Amino acid sequence: MSAQCEVAIKQSAGALMSAFERYLTVWVFLCIVAGVVFGQTLPGVFQAIGRMEFAQVNLPVGLLIWVMIIPMLVKVDFGALHEVRQHVRGIGVTLFINWLVKPFSMAFLGWLFIRQLFAPYLPADQLDSYIAGLILLAAAPCTAMVFVWSRLTNGDPLFTLSQVALNDTIMIFAFAPLVAFLLGISAITVPWDTLFTSVVLYIVIPVILAQLWRKSLLKGGQAAFDAAMEKIGPWSITALLATLVLLFAFQGKAIIEQPLIIALLAVPILIQVFFNSSLAYWLNRRVGEKHSVACPSALIGASNFFELAVAAAISLFGFESGAALATVVGVLIEVPVMLLVVKVVNQTKRWYEVPASH
Repeated sequence: MSAQCEVAIKQSAGALMSAFERYLTVWVFLCIVAGVVFGQTLPGVFQAIGRMEFAQVNLPVGLLIWVMIIPMLVKVDFGALHEVRQHVRGIGVTLFINWLVKPFSMAFLGWLFIRQLFAPYLPADQLDSYIAGLILLAAAPCTAMVFVWSRLTNGDPLFTLSQVALNDTIMIFAFAPLVAFLLGISAITVPWDTLFTSVVLYIVIPVILAQLWRKSLLKGGQAAFDAAMEKIGPWSITALLATLVLLFAFQGKAIIEQPLIIALLAVPILIQVFFNSSLAYWLNRRVGEKHSVACPSALIGASNFFELAVAAAISLFGFESGAALATVVGVLIEVPVMLLVVKVVNQTKRWYEVPASH
């Protein structure tokens, strides 16, 4: 094993869940309340922020999104891509779930619940937008938090790193075409130039900047890199929470008038999490992968790169859109639901390790 890979293992193995991350749902809820209150009491301030645009990109939000995304991408070692050959079956399951099952199953669940079952209880003019937000959420595989989930299940850190690196590489090229296709079959029109701009702004440029920053930090040695990562670690969550305050300042009226919306949007997201994680977990067992590989494979299939989803939703549909709200619901339920999935895969280890034929 190369020295670079040993460093990668050490990095991801050290990824532990801070108290701040563990209670992310609480902070998100408080930001929802703060955003609604501020939006109702200081409408002029937030309208001024909403007008700070260049080329249809809101500048304050664009900056916050870069602060959200770049520190996470610094952790990703694209040099680990060659390691995927060590767990071809597990990587195959990951790619199958992330790119062929998850986005399409969410498009179906969105159609079923939002356009059919829940339509009478939701604003008619936002139905397409809600579905678009759900699709954006499902089309962005997890980049950072999966390291935390993997560590909590004693997952293989090198496998976790290699699947994240491969997913991120695919996402650069596949995110825009996949989203455009799924929105198209859902009868939702999105301008290609806007979607392409979002990919460049929120995937391509952050990946390049993050990798340049990573290379610069590693020149100072692993200790310097770890110290820097510890220092910039809180930036992502802080920027995310600030973005949520802005978003809910614009969404406040809709939330006050129809508070049931958040609960209804959570239903397809919850089903998708449990379905994809269960399918990935079972498939890894069927193909004979180790439990330490099956766990991160299942967990990345269940979680999302919600920072990118929020960014793309705001860029494509705006602050006040149902798409932006749908992606935020994903943030709201991410931590408690993923901790439940972690608990299930930990408690079923003995079942998993019994030969599948028995």
